[in-house]
Amino acid sequence: MTAPLDLPESAVEAGPETVLEGAQSSAIRGRSLGQIAWMRLRRDRVAMAGGIVIVLLILIAIFAPLIVSWLGHPPAEWHREKIDPAIQAPIGAFGGISWDYLFGVEPTTGRDLFSRIVYGARISLLIAFFATLLCVVLGTVLGMIAGFFGGWIDTIISRAMDIFLAFPLLVFALALAGVIPDKAFGMSGDTLRISLLVFIIGFFNWPYIGRIIRGQTLSLREREFVDASRSLGARNHVILFKEILPNLIAPILVYSTLLIPSNILFEAALSFLGVGVRPPTPTWGGMLAEAVHNYDVAPNFMLFPGLAIFITVLAFNLLGDGLRDAFDPKAR
Repeated sequence: MTAPLDLPESAVEAGPETVLEGAQSSAIRGRSLGQIAWMRLRRDRVAMAGGIVIVLLILIAIFAPLIVSWLGHPPAEWHREKIDPAIQAPIGAFGGISWDYLFGVEPTTGRDLFSRIVYGARISLLIAFFATLLCVVLGTVLGMIAGFFGGWIDTIISRAMDIFLAFPLLVFALALAGVIPDKAFGMSGDTLRISLLVFIIGFFNWPYIGRIIRGQTLSLREREFVDASRSLGARNHVILFKEILPNLIAPILVYSTLLIPSNILFEAALSFLGVGVRPPTPTWGGMLAEAVHNYDVAPNFMLFPGLAIFITVLAFNLLGDGLRDAFDPKAR
């Protein structure tokens, strides 16, 4: 026996027809996976804060010339009048920090540290984004092929992943970047060094995301919608890119966000070791390498590049964790 419904008097007096018309007028709308994930992400204040910081960093990198023209000086311009000739240290407290030099000046050269931090964001983000793009494209395509076709194709690609994962990447990067001349492949200068770093970081890191995509594809190829596509006569490439790939967007997006900070750190490490972008082009890792010899007289020379790397990596990690929880709340 069921309990009686408690209806308001207006609904009782109006009759069932009016109630049905009112229910039909308020249509029920479904939400897609993206909308549900966005709702969860908006409730995660830490992840949203990381996303805001990332947007600000991208805007700073894009509008670096405009920002420097307002608040700083050209990054390669020397200001020897700001350096004490006796000890080759910045004149003034805290490394020469003032309204004209917001982060102070570099020892020996007197270059504006604020301007070099801003321009360094361009190099770090550019290399990290393009290396991640190359890594994601290779890992996604090869992982999907290995997981979907299986057999000897899966064996070859999986063994290639094992070889790349066992490869001493840092040693190889040091050797390759050290032997490449200043002019090669029709490129020279910063263009050559940036392209080389993008290739090294992106090409040798694809097995990490490739294994994730392979595992997801192995599960998706057994789903009902894939069988339905096969029964309708769809070819393999259509099933891969029309049925399976859209269901891999969430793990690709999450892993890409977590991969970018790793690439930023790797680029900073290569620049710190002297095989990254050549001076005087400013990079955060290169500035840290130069600061090692001057941290005792100008600690801000090491502090600000280190903070830039720390804040950038932390922001991407926070956003990546938030995206992972938004797309897969059961994984918390």
